[in-house]
Amino acid sequence: MSTMPQAILFDAVGTLLRPTPSVAEAYHAAGQRHGSRLTVAEIGATFDDAVTASLATDEAAEPHRTSEPQERQRWRAIVDHVFVDLKDDEPARVAIFEELWQHFASIESWSLFADVEPVWQELAGAEIVLGVASNFDARLRTIAAGLPPLDRCAHWFISSEVGYRKPAPNFFARAADALGLAAEQILLVGDDVENDYRAARAAGWQALLIDRRGDAATRHGLPEQHGLRRLTEVSQVLALEI
Repeated sequence: MSTMPQAILFDAVGTLLRPTPSVAEAYHAAGQRHGSRLTVAEIGATFDDAVTASLATDEAAEPHRTSEPQERQRWRAIVDHVFVDLKDDEPARVAIFEELWQHFASIESWSLFADVEPVWQELAGAEIVLGVASNFDARLRTIAAGLPPLDRCAHWFISSEVGYRKPAPNFFARAADALGLAAEQILLVGDDVENDYRAARAAGWQALLIDRRGDAATRHGLPEQHGLRRLTEVSQVLALEI
C-alpha cells in the first residue's frame, strides 16, 4: 500500500459474519409457518431481485439516503416481494416480516468467519484503529455484542445511523470525519466490489476486496494484490511486521 493506514474498517455481512442458516433457509422456514409454499431455491432466486428493487425505490426518492425507519420499511418491501404466493394475505406477510426482523436481530442467527478473530488480534496488536463500516441498521450492534471480538469494537459506521449507505461519498466522508483522519489514511476491507472496493477508492480511501472463492479480483479486473482469500492476508498486503 502507498500509505500505511492508521485505521482499518471492515464491512460486516459477507466480510466478518454470515447468516446461519442462510437467508433463503430462514425465509423459507418463516414462510412455511405462515402458509407459504415457496421452496428454498425459489426464495433464493427471488431474494436478490427483491433487494435490488427495494434499493431502486429508495434511490428514486433520495440517492443513498437511509435511516432506521427507512431500513425497516425497505425490509418489509423485500418480504412482500419475495412471498409472491401470499400477495393476497397481508396479515401473513406482516407476520413473516416481524418474525424475520427479530430472527436477524438474534446473535444465534449469525456466525463469524474463522479468520476474524486472528486478524482482529493481529491488527489490534499493531495499534491500528479498527472498526466496522456496514450497510445495516441498529440490529448490528446487538448482534456484535455477542460475537467476540466485535464486542470490543469501538468504531461503528452503520448506514442507518450515518444517514447514508455505501457507496455514497457522504458515508465515507462522515466516517473519516468521525475518525479524525484523512481519507488516504483509512483502509476498507469488504466483499462488495462496488459498495466497498470501488466506492472506498473513489472517496480517496485505500481498499481491499475479500473473496473467499479467490477469483473476484480477476473477474473485476482489479490488481491481484487487492484481492484477498482470507482476512489474515491483510497484514501480508500491508507488509506489517507484527
